[in-house]
Amino acid sequence: MTYKPFDLTGKVALVTGGNGGIGLGMAAAMAASGADVAIWGTNEEKNAKAADTLKVHGTKVAVRRVDVSNEQEVIDGVDATVAELGRIDTVVANAGIGFGSPSFVDMTTEIYRKTLAVNLDGVFFTLRESARHMVERSKDGDKGGSLVGIASLAAIEGAARNQAYAATKGGVISMIKACASEYGRYNIRANAILPGWIATDMTAQAQAAPAFAEKVIPRVPIRRWGEPEDFGGMAVYLASDASTYTTGTTMIIDGGYSMF
Repeated sequence: MTYKPFDLTGKVALVTGGNGGIGLGMAAAMAASGADVAIWGTNEEKNAKAADTLKVHGTKVAVRRVDVSNEQEVIDGVDATVAELGRIDTVVANAGIGFGSPSFVDMTTEIYRKTLAVNLDGVFFTLRESARHMVERSKDGDKGGSLVGIASLAAIEGAARNQAYAATKGGVISMIKACASEYGRYNIRANAILPGWIATDMTAQAQAAPAFAEKVIPRVPIRRWGEPEDFGGMAVYLASDASTYTTGTTMIIDGGYSMF
């Protein structure tokens, strides 16, 4: 018998913030592996372009404008995704924002609240509603599911001038571990991914800074910026039957930066 654990045919994946960056890199890999994919984003033009990118793989693609910081939009979005694609097997809570500050004491309460609303509340709403769907399926004899939270190296390293962002990403890891403990009985696994320095719109300013190129990227053992495509393999793994005994983990994808 041929070993095909990474074949996602028949599975459905939902990726928040899936219209660009890491989210799109993961969505594209899962679609290429046979999954039907739903992507959420707040920019409808980017949503449409991302849908065109995914449709070349021949699987079903659903797009929806969802602000994950809005609880009702997430509830309605999960219901709409299930109605359109039939189910959700994997959810990647990837949507996030990042605001730095000249210093911690200069960080405004507005930035703090906005960052928490998207990066922590949004993940909470997304995982909760997706888990609700998966548990209901399980009670009907259709066990299984994969909850994935996108955290950051900022969660485990000292991210100066980024206290709000770091706090949200640390919270994602804790939330994922709690889900892994609670929902394992339903064969629902939960894992966090911690990206390092990845070339996306969020890091555009750092990419353009000569000092960053001279002092930071040389510290990455792989000697380059990460790309969204570098997350495709992990996305397929966590969505596939190959990861049915993998839960509660924090997977670092950073080219070796954090251990160097």
